[in-house]
Amino acid sequence: MQSTTQGSTAEQIIAAVGGPQNILSLTHCATRLRFELKDASGVSEQAVEAVPGVLGAVPQSGDRYQVVIGGGVQTVYNAIMNSPAMSKAGTATLSDADVKAAARAKARGKVAWVDAFFEYLSDSFRPLLGVLLGGSLIIAIAAVLDALGIVPFQGVDRATEAGATWIFWDAMWRSVLYFLPIMVAYNAAKKLDVDPWLGATIMAALFTPEFMSLNDTATFPGTTCTVNPTLGTESCVATIFGLPMQLNGYGGQVFVPLMMVAILALVYKLLKKVFPENVQMVFVPFISMLVMIPLTAFLIGPLGIWLGTGLGTGLAWLNSSAPMVFAIIIPLIYPFLVPLGLHWPLNALMLANIQTLGYDFIQGPMGAWNFACFGATAGVLFLSVRDKDTVMRQTATGALAAGLFGGISEPSLYGIHLRFKRIYPRMLIGCLAGGVTIGLLGIPTDGVKTGAFAFTSLLTIPVFTPMLTYVIAIAIAFVTAMVLVIISDYRTPEQKAEALAAREQAEAAAPDTAPEAEVAPVVAAPAATATTTEAAPAGVATATAVGTPFVGSPMTGRVVSLDDVQDKVFASRALGEGVGIVPTDGRVVAPVTGKIVTVPKSGHAFGIKTEDGVEVLVHVGIDTVRLKGEHFDVAVAKGQQVTAGDLLATVDLDGVRAAGYDTTTVVVVTNTKALPGVVPVTGADVEPGAPVIEITR
Repeated sequence: MQSTTQGSTAEQIIAAVGGPQNILSLTHCATRLRFELKDASGVSEQAVEAVPGVLGAVPQSGDRYQVVIGGGVQTVYNAIMNSPAMSKAGTATLSDADVKAAARAKARGKVAWVDAFFEYLSDSFRPLLGVLLGGSLIIAIAAVLDALGIVPFQGVDRATEAGATWIFWDAMWRSVLYFLPIMVAYNAAKKLDVDPWLGATIMAALFTPEFMSLNDTATFPGTTCTVNPTLGTESCVATIFGLPMQLNGYGGQVFVPLMMVAILALVYKLLKKVFPENVQMVFVPFISMLVMIPLTAFLIGPLGIWLGTGLGTGLAWLNSSAPMVFAIIIPLIYPFLVPLGLHWPLNALMLANIQTLGYDFIQGPMGAWNFACFGATAGVLFLSVRDKDTVMRQTATGALAAGLFGGISEPSLYGIHLRFKRIYPRMLIGCLAGGVTIGLLGIPTDGVKTGAFAFTSLLTIPVFTPMLTYVIAIAIAFVTAMVLVIISDYRTPEQKAEALAAREQAEAAAPDTAPEAEVAPVVAAPAATATTTEAAPAGVATATAVGTPFVGSPMTGRVVSLDDVQDKVFASRALGEGVGIVPTDGRVVAPVTGKIVTVPKSGHAFGIKTEDGVEVLVHVGIDTVRLKGEHFDVAVAKGQQVTAGDLLATVDLDGVRAAGYDTTTVVVVTNTKALPGVVPVTGADVEPGAPVIEITR
């Protein structure tokens, strides 16, 4: 059942972004689908967000378009790529690199290099988020056991106190951190179109036992070691080829592989041009290793260590000298860094701190931002439940679950916060409250620290020290943001009214889900589908139970395309194919024979389901739900059986216009995707009952 649902979601997303013919390329990150489209100008954000399972839509520069899915993005991505329709997509002819190069070209050099830099950082780290999260949970379990006094993971003599079994457990999470540079090198090389195994191999050379043994002064008398008085770390220098080479432990370092691969890409591509294709397999990696391993060991490695240590030392100084300032700045800048992808350098610093200092002091204050973000989402969830907003409730529930248990903020940001700008000021107050709390309570301990790279979620609370300070801070951040959103709402009055109108439109379009004993599958010869009821009133053509060949006009007026209707939901075809009618008379009649399945209290819309399963929505006017029934005289009730041409309502069109509303009436077939053909007939003046939508079987 799940695969069917994902398939349906995938198909709806493909249709919402303009169909497979409009898709040049599709990639994904931890929470988002990333489309490169031929033309993104015609894509309706509201239509995309109306697809079940979509948390939000993010139009970007050029023709790039992001669709926020959340934790299930891989499944949806696979469903889209495996869809038969995608065999016709542009991804078959354009590589991802080609598409991104075209996107950068469209930027006309404004800040293309900045975009490329942060894409490089992002794509080097993003594939590792899963193992980093897994490692953070392993250390979280270890921290809980240590806090309960069961296993002394942080004792002075850990090997003796904890025992071999639990030292092995500790190794499971340290494996991620220690070999992180090799993993980053692999991803970075892949990003720059270099053989990823070559990037990994060059970085791995600095992890071999032979390289690590060079700092043994007893074996190599030429090696000298000194201790850094500030960090308490030992630094050794060996003599290689008569030249001094600084020896470092590169486990957990990220600046080194990022710098190394950037230079490797230049060397690699130059060698590809120099050597004929038939010998590239041997000589390109050979010479690349011959050049890059010494260059990394002698120059790039020490430079990367120096850069990471310098930045870490500077931030450590700020944290110890002005802890209140540091604790406030970090949570207040993160809400602006994450949406732009600018938080990756700070993530790199966290990893460098853990490797250099043995702990990180950035993630504690960062937790205040994350939980303020999740608190704002919880406030939205509370209001959506209260207001019976099903779509927002589903969005907020998924985003809150991803945040509280996975530490992932993107579903909240892209699905909710960036769509409703009133949330940010309230969320920032939560960030400030959490930061101030950490600053005040953390003075005796120089803030909140952790020895692991942990996604700040409920599950990783035990990795932070002092844990009580951290818990109080994130709780204050969460509750502050949540209460402020609940008290003042996350929507402007106009947005709230639009949400109410959209909800009522969706309710009007929804078919009656109650069992209908009188409805049975109809099997008829194709010729019978064109028959009509002989007893129809004069001038009104009707559909029969044998087949509905068309949908008639419910009013007298001019038929126009949905493209000309001033309502994005209908114009995007999110509710189905159909037409608009500019009415000249206020009498509204049934366009088909069937059962009334929806009549909202406002009387502005009618849902009708025919016996052969065609679902039709008649929506009188644009946003007329706000009139709350004024100027509408309804003649039918839900559950009533009607014949095409029967009176549904009488509308005072002049009164509706005087109130400032467009009287264009929309007629759509809401289950368009379930029918072989739904063809609108536009551009004519019609009387009630005249065909405006043709149904083919």
